[in-house]
Amino acid sequence: MGDGVRVETRLQAIPLHADRGISLARGEGCYLWDDGGRRYLDLMTNYGVNLLGHSHPQVTAAIDRQASLLTNAHQSFDTPARQEFLDALAGFLPPSLSRISFANSGAEAIEAAMKYTRVATGRTGIIATHRAYHGRTFGALSATSDAKYREPFMPMLEGTRHVPFDNLPAMAEAIDESTAAVIIEPIQGEGGIRVPADGYLQGLRELCTANGALLICDEIQTGFRTGAPLAVTREGIVPDILCLSKSIANGLPIGVTIVTEAVSERVPKGSHGGTFSGNPLVCAAGVATLQVLADEHLHSQAAEKGERFQQRVRELGLSQIREVRGRGLLLAVELKKPATPVIKAMQERGVLVLPAGGTVIRFLPSILIEDAQLDEGIGALVEAVSRAG
Repeated sequence: MGDGVRVETRLQAIPLHADRGISLARGEGCYLWDDGGRRYLDLMTNYGVNLLGHSHPQVTAAIDRQASLLTNAHQSFDTPARQEFLDALAGFLPPSLSRISFANSGAEAIEAAMKYTRVATGRTGIIATHRAYHGRTFGALSATSDAKYREPFMPMLEGTRHVPFDNLPAMAEAIDESTAAVIIEPIQGEGGIRVPADGYLQGLRELCTANGALLICDEIQTGFRTGAPLAVTREGIVPDILCLSKSIANGLPIGVTIVTEAVSERVPKGSHGGTFSGNPLVCAAGVATLQVLADEHLHSQAAEKGERFQQRVRELGLSQIREVRGRGLLLAVELKKPATPVIKAMQERGVLVLPAGGTVIRFLPSILIEDAQLDEGIGALVEAVSRAG
């Protein structure tokens, strides 16, 4: 100030997110505690990030061990942790997906994929789908469908179009010689947990191959959650580019873009990168996470628990529920009324869930959750739906 008096101000976050009204202090397993000591059943896991729950002992031990050794190293240097992560991840991938680049988030992984499609094909067109969500950085935002994310920042990336999801004729009409890639979520997450018909993904693969376009599969939310390590394996397809993030380090920021050799050989050296990408700390957490997820029994259990959840909610016969859907532990309950009051009422009962559209409640629990804990969530849903009218 001009008079020499210093005014103290408190730095605050830009209000980009709805305030849930509680301050989370710690987590363990499928539960979180606020700073007042109240416990909450976590059925949202930070949009699916904490797939093994909170403070998983194997992951925590790996983080502690690596933090005492080396937390960061540029990718021009090899590190044991990074190589161990590559070896662990390779066990989940089809052989043709043999090249990888690192990022710090799902949106960054999508950005890399979109850049790689341009240099690999010499084309600029990207086709995404209605209700698609691929992130909120500029390229990823261009492929994201929801107007509330896009309109404040228009115009979007030139050449990006959207067609109806789960509609092969619409895609066949849109794809042409200008199309560099089709980008798809095998199951739409933010768009409401929309599961396509059998054969849709296979049809996309065939359309891309026939037209010289690449197929990008965004498994940032579906990866390791739908009853199999990768959702695309259900139809036996292999994309040209696969994007993973969220759950692969159980809470630490990492994203990966995995491509075929044919794509990799067209990417110029030095054309992409990130200072923190692929650092040893997140890679160590990723190794520990992937070692747990290598247990095939966990994935079959996830499929069974998801089916049980859906069946139990349907059997309630609640008139306020329009539909229950999903696969594995990627689940949605669609209401006949706004979801927000129900989500707030569930939080008041100690259960955390999140929306996926105006009338959809999304459930993204840990893959290690017990049936009794899912039943606890169902009980809170019933009470909240009744209370919210």
